[in-house]
Amino acid sequence: MRALLIIAAICLGVGKPTPMQAGDRGTDARSVAGWEAVGRLNIGGKGMCTGALIAPDVVLTAAHCLFDPHNGRKIAPETIRFDAGLSGNTAKATRMVSRAFLHPEYIHVRNGQAQIGHDLAVLKLNRPINGADITPFATDARPERGDAVGVISYTQEQANSPILQQPCQVLARQAETLVMNCEVEFGASGAPVFAVQGGAHPRLVSVISAKAAMGNRPVSVGTVLDRALQILLQRAG
Repeated sequence: MRALLIIAAICLGVGKPTPMQAGDRGTDARSVAGWEAVGRLNIGGKGMCTGALIAPDVVLTAAHCLFDPHNGRKIAPETIRFDAGLSGNTAKATRMVSRAFLHPEYIHVRNGQAQIGHDLAVLKLNRPINGADITPFATDARPERGDAVGVISYTQEQANSPILQQPCQVLARQAETLVMNCEVEFGASGAPVFAVQGGAHPRLVSVISAKAAMGNRPVSVGTVLDRALQILLQRAG
């Protein structure tokens, strides 16, 4: 893997975000089948991340979203709200988080940098979301170099409207870390990365950990959904 510079963990807006150029903002994610299972996470009234529903009462996101970037303390799960399918000021469903489970090998770094490769968490909602309203995403753990992917995220620039970056490409994979040429912004941490496979229903293969640079090229870094996800789901019950 070429030299990779992690610019910042991007959930809570550490530092001042640099807006994307108009042509890089992506398209309206509401054109994607099942997009309502993606939602904005409101983190303890202090910031935001993106998450995706993978079971009626389970949301997948980045582990570093659960820590205050200034003091490194873990944020109480019950202060996190998930707004599924948020569009404008209206969400398809809103739930509070009751419990949170981190990747078993994740260790938080106080300066807000994501520990790439292990930056994964599942959130247990206080009540399930009706499957008739929102269908959770299926997951897959097989993204490889050269695969086409897409990212749906909420950002500080567009906090009430989901953005789709597609098509992107996996530039490199090393162990459980992906480097992609998808451009993401502050607020997109935990955003789902989908395999792009023709007209098939999107399958979630990774979550966004950070924005980065490879040489002079902006890239994004994601954590692969390895066997640790199954451990987390078992713990979440």
